[in-house]
Amino acid sequence: MRSATTSSSPEALASPQSPWTWARAMIDLYRAYFRMSIALNLQYRMAMLIWLIGMIVEPLMYLVVWRTVAIYNEGSVSGYSAGDFSAYFIATMLVNHVTFSWIMWEYDYRIRMGEFSSTLLKPIHPIHKDIAENLGYKLLTLLVIVPTAALLAWLFPPTFSFNVWAILAFVPVLVMAFFMRFLLEWALAMSAFWTTRIGAINQAYFVLLLFFSGRLAPLDLFPGFVQTIANLLPFRWMISFPVRLLLGQLSTTETLIGFTAQLIWLGIGYALIRIVYRAGIKQYAAFGS
Repeated sequence: MRSATTSSSPEALASPQSPWTWARAMIDLYRAYFRMSIALNLQYRMAMLIWLIGMIVEPLMYLVVWRTVAIYNEGSVSGYSAGDFSAYFIATMLVNHVTFSWIMWEYDYRIRMGEFSSTLLKPIHPIHKDIAENLGYKLLTLLVIVPTAALLAWLFPPTFSFNVWAILAFVPVLVMAFFMRFLLEWALAMSAFWTTRIGAINQAYFVLLLFFSGRLAPLDLFPGFVQTIANLLPFRWMISFPVRLLLGQLSTTETLIGFTAQLIWLGIGYALIRIVYRAGIKQYAAFGS
């Protein structure tokens, strides 16, 4: 394993060039990474299909279960009708797809097998390539996810209550949710610098995500203490908050609170990747020396 360098620091692209020149360089870089991601995913169509099946089956299973419970419980559960559950889990499928990443599993292999050494030789922080690859994959898979959502809406008629202002606010909230989740999960992936097996860490993270993000069920259905804990953790603001905003279930005050929470966790995620990454490459250099 090669000794690490500092060429891939977060400020690696900083230069005396004008901000406009730097921005154009970054756009060109992302465009190249994006095209490469599209081509790579088209070569591994079966793997992409397997991932898609998992992304669709999970919310579909919860949708069917909770609709059945509502139907046999005089038509609703804690105010959620069968149609409300349909709308919730269809929206959850879409939001989860836009925000999820698989980067926590990638760095285990990259670091353990020494592939990360070549990454350190590039004059750019490796997170840029990871973001572009993530977006490229999602552009392709949205061509399946969106028709699937439409099909589910036809099979399990949802009850929507849209507000124009909520739909407009949903776009920046969804973008914030993506970056917040990506930064936090990228920082988690950096634990591979200190341990060669991070599967257990990833599993623990996904259990917390499942319960406190609203993927398992709307957080309104959980006991009060669970909802309080969810307010303090980042998971709610990754998925449940954008979903409920899209469905018109939040007031303007609740939306501002959620957006503030996203900003706070986005800042925490950014600070974490700076701290953990710098400490990690030092650990990597010491291990390879």
